[in-house]
Amino acid sequence: MIFTSVFGFANMPRSFYLMGYGAIPWYIISSITFFIPFAFMMAEYGAAFKDEKGGIYSWMSNSKGPKFAFIGTLMWYASYIIWMVNVGSGIWVVVSNALFGKDLTHTWSLFGLSSTETIGILAILWIGFVTFISTKGLDKIKKITSVGGTAVALLNLVLLFGGISILIKNGGRLAQPLSSVNDFITSPNPDYQSPLSVLSFIVFAIFAFGGTEVAGGLVNETEDAEKNFPKGLTFAAIIIAIGYAIGIFFMGIFTNFSSLNGEGVHISNVAYMIMNNLGFEFGQAFGFSHEVSISIGNWVARYVGISMLLALTGAFFTLTYSPLSQIIGGTPKELWPKKITKMEDGIPKYGMFIQAIIVITMIFLVSFGGDAASEFFEKLVIMTNVAMTLPYMFVAWAFIDFKKNKNIKKPFVIYKSEKSGIIAAIVVTFTVGFANFFTIIEPALHGNLSNTIWSIAGPLFFTIVALIMYRNYEIKIGLKNKLSIKSQQVHNK
Repeated sequence: MIFTSVFGFANMPRSFYLMGYGAIPWYIISSITFFIPFAFMMAEYGAAFKDEKGGIYSWMSNSKGPKFAFIGTLMWYASYIIWMVNVGSGIWVVVSNALFGKDLTHTWSLFGLSSTETIGILAILWIGFVTFISTKGLDKIKKITSVGGTAVALLNLVLLFGGISILIKNGGRLAQPLSSVNDFITSPNPDYQSPLSVLSFIVFAIFAFGGTEVAGGLVNETEDAEKNFPKGLTFAAIIIAIGYAIGIFFMGIFTNFSSLNGEGVHISNVAYMIMNNLGFEFGQAFGFSHEVSISIGNWVARYVGISMLLALTGAFFTLTYSPLSQIIGGTPKELWPKKITKMEDGIPKYGMFIQAIIVITMIFLVSFGGDAASEFFEKLVIMTNVAMTLPYMFVAWAFIDFKKNKNIKKPFVIYKSEKSGIIAAIVVTFTVGFANFFTIIEPALHGNLSNTIWSIAGPLFFTIVALIMYRNYEIKIGLKNKLSIKSQQVHNK
């Protein structure tokens, strides 16, 4: 589940497309300054609060305080609603690649509807299907995510063995030559020569590691959580970090960077193009005809589509359940309407149906609402770009209080001293803070002040909503306590 939530196979070909071998050091730096220390924090939190259902909310609430925790968790949850709207439609591009080897969604039409409206209808059906299956229990979700994880693991094996075979057959010659160590530092891409463009890639590399915290809501569902949860997180963190670095290098075995400058190659389809090229170069290295090599390439590209579809499906099932489960299972029940908090078979079924209705409504408005609705949704995406990763700073900062609190039993410890835990928390907070700061100011530096304002507006809006909800909860609890005291006084008299 961690693997399908975090590891994005497409991040490797996209990184090679943007930076060539120059992407590798930034992935290593991002894993050292963010991903691995953050995963270690998750492991310590998870072991300490293994019986808690609220994931990151419970961790922050027990360490830093409930109001702080609620602001960070609500912001985080809202961003996943937008993710579902976005990916619910975008997944059909992957379906098209899996079936036909290319994106044909712009030609699709149901009942005379436009392609945008058709994709909207398919996205609505998809959300309904995922929600229906997810409400049948966590065992169903686990089975689907394990299929997704296996598909991506096999895709990496295709890359690994295909790349090694081509390298051996070509006598150790790389398609993208390595002339000096400098090739690991600078990009062959003319668009990524300035410090500003390199900074934008660092942000891309950091966010490629996002999603670890989603597994937080599954601690109480893990067998022998005290031992297995931190072990799983630690293992996944190291494998993912190494996997990204090796994968980017392997792209250069069979792909020359200059071949990616052709017409029709862009960041959305480059994963299919590069892996198609792997199949073609494999055929050529083993002496197959040009036509057979092309056919092998097309089948590899189709398998990429199928694997990414299965992985995305696995991630979708996890993200449909886990964020909602964390925010409902961990927060005080008085924050929500009574029916939403009701758990059946360990799952907030009613809450999941409400979530599905919200996502479906947004997809419908975006698909059928014309340009105004599309523009509004683009603004929502911008608002949640920062809001999605800002909670990492909340979780990392709360870790300082977690390490200082001697009353919290810590059965699993990676940061042996309080000082090392605090340093790790500061490094992660600074890294994510820097990435978010750059994400906010980057549009303004290119003359798009509007997007910068919307990026700031997102976290501010979610913070205000969280504070209002929490204030209402405090008033409700205050009234409840007053009535309870009054009732007790009457009873005593």
